[in-house]
Amino acid sequence: MHSDGVQAAGRIPVNVAELGVDLYSISGHKMRAPKGVGALYLRKGAEIGRMLFGGRHEAGRRAGTENTPAITAIGAAAELAERTLTKEMIRIGALRDRLERGILERVRDVFVNGEGALRAPNTTNICFEGIEGESLVIALDLQGFCVSSGSACSSGAVEPSHVLLALGLSKQSAKSSVRFSLGSENTEEQVDALIDAVVHATAQLRRLSPTYVTHA
Repeated sequence: MHSDGVQAAGRIPVNVAELGVDLYSISGHKMRAPKGVGALYLRKGAEIGRMLFGGRHEAGRRAGTENTPAITAIGAAAELAERTLTKEMIRIGALRDRLERGILERVRDVFVNGEGALRAPNTTNICFEGIEGESLVIALDLQGFCVSSGSACSSGAVEPSHVLLALGLSKQSAKSSVRFSLGSENTEEQVDALIDAVVHATAQLRRLSPTYVTHA
């Protein structure tokens, strides 16, 4: 049993023993370590085959010279994340709630996907009816904000998110959804500026939208 823990590690408490997984993968850049380095937990007794051949690094599991500085960096980043985990969960979760509340209060016909469920504190996914998610991504980018209409690993995909469809959204609503991610360096002032930008962008895009109908 392998679990992709990239979005969880460093953001919420993780205990692989309690999860009962055989393998658990994490990525350094999600914890402010350099891009391109990660870690794989392997339960004692679990066996995996080689993917790279030619050397005997990692107890014979892979070939190639190890990136020692990056490995050291992800270790340091993990230690820092562990020390600040509880405090940052509360602070970033409050910023996420502030962002959602501000958008819901000032923009009509929007809803938070997965609202009320257990979620990571740093992200929110919001549907803006009558707007293509990609259009909103571009509009916010022009105002200096980086958001996403899908995961980075699905960049270039034209189909709506299979996760949102599994939550019960229609294809149109899934395509109208945008993901906002917050980090340790974000502030309340930045969140408020983002809310203003979303209000401005959605108003402009809906005026141009042939499918959006204002609800009385």
